[in-house]
Amino acid sequence: MKQLFLILTVSFLFGCVNQGDGVSVSQEQAKSVPSKSPTPTPYPEDIDSELESQLAKIAEPAKGRVGIGAVFVETKQAAYLGRDGHHPMQSVYKLPIAMKVLQLIDEGKVRLDQDVNITPDDFVRVGFYSPIRSNNPNGVVMQVGEILRRSVSESDGTASDVLLDLAGGPPQVMSYLESIGVRDVIVADSEKSISKDWVTQYRNWATPISSIVLLRKIHERTARLSEQTTVLLLNLMTEGKTGNQRLKAGIPEGIPLAHKTGTGGTEGGITGATNDIGIITLPDGRHILIAVYVSDSPANDGVRQKVIADAAKTVLARWAPGISPGKKPALNGSNFNTTRSPR
Repeated sequence: MKQLFLILTVSFLFGCVNQGDGVSVSQEQAKSVPSKSPTPTPYPEDIDSELESQLAKIAEPAKGRVGIGAVFVETKQAAYLGRDGHHPMQSVYKLPIAMKVLQLIDEGKVRLDQDVNITPDDFVRVGFYSPIRSNNPNGVVMQVGEILRRSVSESDGTASDVLLDLAGGPPQVMSYLESIGVRDVIVADSEKSISKDWVTQYRNWATPISSIVLLRKIHERTARLSEQTTVLLLNLMTEGKTGNQRLKAGIPEGIPLAHKTGTGGTEGGITGATNDIGIITLPDGRHILIAVYVSDSPANDGVRQKVIADAAKTVLARWAPGISPGKKPALNGSNFNTTRSPR
């Protein structure tokens, strides 16, 4: 029913017109990735040092590299852990890819109802999550709107690669990110390329601060997307089927979360990436942006995910104490502020 409702929502918005996350290296290898200068803070921020200390303690059980960014949009409160650290995005990178395709839809160069022929040559390898591949071994014809849902909401690797091709490849995604003022979110490879070895995932990285900037661009409608495509993107993120034990587990039921997860493989007892970034909408209509990256961790899955959940829980307890879950609203776009928030 949710899938049908989303399709009907898309049709209404446009009037005519789909867990897996993808694969890490040692800390020294990660540090060797060419680095730009640190991302400047483009908005006034009131750094919460006490919260930063709490987040540092929460990160300790991961015994890896943990990066966290959190911003209370309306109050300008902010907290970071490893603000400019490079972290492999894994499937978090499907978010900027989808954004570029949505821009092409706004420009009339791609249509939501446009059919795309997906062949076995487009499939990511077995081991990377892709119901498109698993359920359609001979290929399938699928509309762009459905491919977007599969990529953003379900994190289907094949869907993401098809969108990356539609977008014109990594250079076009990077050009789009530059055009909206997002630095240090690097989309360099397809899912198929990332799946070939352990190191390539580190070419596709982000920092906590750059992830917060990306989320803010979506929330404040400064990502060069129309209101229709922005609402569609937020709904797809809110419908996300992955990461139930991450940010979602740290937020009371009924509090909307528009998010994107990312997960890497494990090699030599080290898991490359366990990530979740998103926009929390509080019952009073205010918003918290949060990004948590757990990289190169020897901890088990439960511990890594608990670090992310506890980070969200601690941020809410600090900045929005006493929030009470309300009735979970329908995904019709009304949950999301249609005007830019104060900077």
